[in-house]
Amino acid sequence: MQPEPVVLPVSQARLAVFLINMDRAPDRLAAMRDKLARADLPFCRIVGVDGRALTYPIPEFSERGYRLLHGRRTSPAEIGCYLSHVAAARAFLESDADLALILEDDVSFQPDFLDTLDRAAMHRDLWNLLRLTTVNRGRRFRARDLGKGWSLAITLTREKGAGAYVIDRRAAEWIATDLLPMRLAFDIAFDLEYLSGLRACFVHPLPASQVSDHPTQIQDTRLACKLPRWRYATVLPYRAWLELSRVACRGVRLVAARRGSGLDAAELSGRGQQA
Repeated sequence: MQPEPVVLPVSQARLAVFLINMDRAPDRLAAMRDKLARADLPFCRIVGVDGRALTYPIPEFSERGYRLLHGRRTSPAEIGCYLSHVAAARAFLESDADLALILEDDVSFQPDFLDTLDRAAMHRDLWNLLRLTTVNRGRRFRARDLGKGWSLAITLTREKGAGAYVIDRRAAEWIATDLLPMRLAFDIAFDLEYLSGLRACFVHPLPASQVSDHPTQIQDTRLACKLPRWRYATVLPYRAWLELSRVACRGVRLVAARRGSGLDAAELSGRGQQA
């Protein structure tokens, strides 16, 4: 089923909406259908991959890489989530849309959500991946003003959560090809766009939220999948390298973006924006 793109009125970008939803979660689908209708967003449902129904091993998942880099045993719930996002990216590439809004089924929206996306789409020189939610509370440093109190912002530390984000076709190709096989949880893997020369921004303040009354479908399985502490001998150096490279790569982007926007680069060391 091809999605019906929304033409954003100012930027004229064609936006397709993809909602990831498991067959066993009809209540979530009903709730999201109402929310999306109120936001004037037609959507295409992506049937969530049930990782528990897969027969392992599968080529899309590297068990050895997952243990060495993520420090976890095989987690069918995480694998299902990861492959569902890959499926959404591939569905977007099969469409004729310019941008895709990818949603998990526990997201809520601010009243001016669509207008905010339109404003952000006017500044696609700053991003291939536009993040709209997070489960972290890290600083977001303003890179460009969008008006009406909104801005594009860049983070220098890891942000988790993939409840709502927008991607262009270059980012979709990256998710559908370069992020396979899976070696990390999806929200960690797609926070590493800078390693592939892609650009990511947050909208600040966040125009959507992952706070939900629905029980989590993944978090309660993560503790059971943890490996003994000694297995982190490979994980911790890898994470340290990621943190250092993230600060370096995104820091350079932030300074360049602020210079281009006429913002004071001295804010980089002083005034971030707290979520």
